[in-house]
Amino acid sequence: MHITHTEASSLIHIDGSRGEGGGQILRSALSLSVLLQRPLRLSRIRAGRAKPGLMRQHLACVQAAAQISAADVEGARLGSTELTFVPHALCGGSHHFAIGSAGSTTLVLQTVLPLLLCADQPSRLSIEGGTHNPMAPSVDFLQQAFLPQLQRMGADLDLQLERHGFFPMGGGRIVLQARPGRLQPLSLLERGDAAGIDVLAITAGLPAHIGLREATAVADHYGLRRERLQPVDLGPRYGTGNVLALAARFANVTEWVTRFGERGLRAEQVAERACRELDGYLAHNGAVGEHLADQLLLPLWLAGGGEFTTGAPSSHLQTNADVLRQFGAAEVEICPQGGHWRVSLKSLAAPGHSR
Repeated sequence: MHITHTEASSLIHIDGSRGEGGGQILRSALSLSVLLQRPLRLSRIRAGRAKPGLMRQHLACVQAAAQISAADVEGARLGSTELTFVPHALCGGSHHFAIGSAGSTTLVLQTVLPLLLCADQPSRLSIEGGTHNPMAPSVDFLQQAFLPQLQRMGADLDLQLERHGFFPMGGGRIVLQARPGRLQPLSLLERGDAAGIDVLAITAGLPAHIGLREATAVADHYGLRRERLQPVDLGPRYGTGNVLALAARFANVTEWVTRFGERGLRAEQVAERACRELDGYLAHNGAVGEHLADQLLLPLWLAGGGEFTTGAPSSHLQTNADVLRQFGAAEVEICPQGGHWRVSLKSLAAPGHSR
């Protein structure tokens, strides 16, 4: 692939081994490359992982971003640790991506969602693969925790789960409708009044009593009434899967915790781990949970800035902030404040595409 002199002068090089050293660097760098119209060279991709390089779901992120931005790409193949990505026109409209495995549909969506908010027309995006994957946000997390914050900022979005997809079978499908528009800055410093805890326990191809036992164990831990529990048995047509999700609802934010059943792990142990994670969130007074915190940074940048409070900053949050700084896109401050941390973002460079 030939890079012109003009493209070479604005090319940015990102070391994929920095920070948490995983796929988030790739996804954020792709989004920023398109929106700032900066050619990207990414090296040492996922160097911090046991199997470095692009796996199928990461390759799907590259291909999706390339299709939406009419990009020229070099190094887009399984296992590649080097990638050159030169975006051109940002195009909305109808797009379909099939990961071809149980790779995470939500990670692909997170890569291209900022692009669709800045596209030239409304978009419909369908993605096939895994919808509930370990080490990735579930579609429920996006629907219940992430997208509501974007909608508070003015985003016109709707995300539907058409079919569940569990590892290793996959076969899930999500559909996003997005209309471009300018986001407003977000200030999320307090949780607001508590509205209770809800429990979702999903089983597929497993005895239904597993989900019921998980939900009951959570109810015992928090003293919940039966109407807050939702055990769902999908039957065998989706393969096998077990997902336990806890939603701590507040006036301004929902914290969504997801745990997956494992072979040899009793239902009560799955519930214990989920409760332990939610207890960690409830123990500090920050508004935003660990997994939502890093995902809010790019939307805040699109909005021109914003702020929120959270618990101790994760490596994902710090890495995402570092990628924004390397692109010269934003100043991000992460400072301790009382019993939590305050994250403040100020945009330095606006997206290059008209919204």
